[in-house]
Amino acid sequence: MRAFLALCLMASMTGPAPAGDDWSDPTPRPPVSGAEYLEPSTRSLQEDDFQNPGFFALEAGQRLWSEPAGAAGASCAACHGADGSGLVGVAARLPAVDSGTGSLMNLEGHINRCRTERMQARPLEPESDDLLALATFVSHQSRGMPMSVAVDGPAAPFFEAGRALYFERRGQLDLACTQCHDALPGEKLRGDTISQGHVNGFPIYRIKWTSMGSRHRMFEWCNTSLRAEPFAYGGAEYLALELYVAWRGNGLPIETPAVRR
Repeated sequence: MRAFLALCLMASMTGPAPAGDDWSDPTPRPPVSGAEYLEPSTRSLQEDDFQNPGFFALEAGQRLWSEPAGAAGASCAACHGADGSGLVGVAARLPAVDSGTGSLMNLEGHINRCRTERMQARPLEPESDDLLALATFVSHQSRGMPMSVAVDGPAAPFFEAGRALYFERRGQLDLACTQCHDALPGEKLRGDTISQGHVNGFPIYRIKWTSMGSRHRMFEWCNTSLRAEPFAYGGAEYLALELYVAWRGNGLPIETPAVRR
């Protein structure tokens, strides 16, 4: 507990987070994947496809990919190919604004929209094993490709909302994302090493959770650690934050399924 409070004090001494539109430097430092901050044993676990526990979710997603679901009796494979190759590169570009609705959608949102509109099936629950498995399978098709999230045009308002949330102090600890992930990467938080907070490995297998988790679950964990009220999975706040954080990692390769402590 003392180590955690000391870290919070260090973060608070970095100065106040920018307010309103006063962004002193909206361009992030050259991005470094969270894998670079792992202990060697954890990183080797991610790099070994046989030992990586995230591959259980990948295999489950591959099975679900080919299973018909809903009243239409269709499967994901029927539209996008049996091996998922029809979606190569898609995960690297999400979240993005849907041209038909004008709403911001991440990968999980697209999966559920396909289920409801094309398969006439029920949407999968946020953080459910099936949704995480399908998201892992689709993201894995883009493994090694650089993230290339667009934040101009119709995405601009969502990007600004996400950036505002990233710099906003929240919770009883009165901290913003930037005060850890920009000011303190490489520092220790108990047994963890603080990273730059990039999301190029999600869905991830997190050893602390002993399960897979989405970007929004990680946002929730951070909010709870700050003793702040978390937002809803799939809600406007986390979607906007996801867009901003994904943009910060543009150029980093997709690592799904990544392993984190």
